[in-house]
Amino acid sequence: MPGKDFYHETVKIALIKDGWTITKDPLTLSVGTRPALVDLGAEKLFAAEKDAQKIAVEIKNFLSPSPMNDLEKAMGQFFLYSDILAEQEPDRMLYLAIPFAAYRGIFSEEVGQLVMRRRPEFKLLVFNPRIQEIMQWIPPIAGTAS
Repeated sequence: MPGKDFYHETVKIALIKDGWTITKDPLTLSVGTRPALVDLGAEKLFAAEKDAQKIAVEIKNFLSPSPMNDLEKAMGQFFLYSDILAEQEPDRMLYLAIPFAAYRGIFSEEVGQLVMRRRPEFKLLVFNPRIQEIMQWIPPIAGTAS
């Protein structure tokens, strides 16, 4: 099994603080004989709906010298995992967890804005690694603070 992302435990703690229950660590999917490991699976019960919201979270640190290369890899994984989830767990939404510095960096630049504008299915979970909390869901999840 590949190593966990640098911010794996940070995002896990942030999700738990936000009321999510971690149900899979990692969330294992497969297509034929090829495994795909999404970093986390989580659920949250919303009393108003009396139903559980299910998410999958792929965590990326964006700490390499090339934010563009990080973005390319993250997008490739995100859309591959999205396709697999659409067939195997269509009730689970995929979010890409990124630190606030990446959101303030490449995602606020033209290339990040292009991705968000052209690919509305690209969902972000922006977290603060210092305080281990979720800062923003893009787009927002019903019942969350952001």
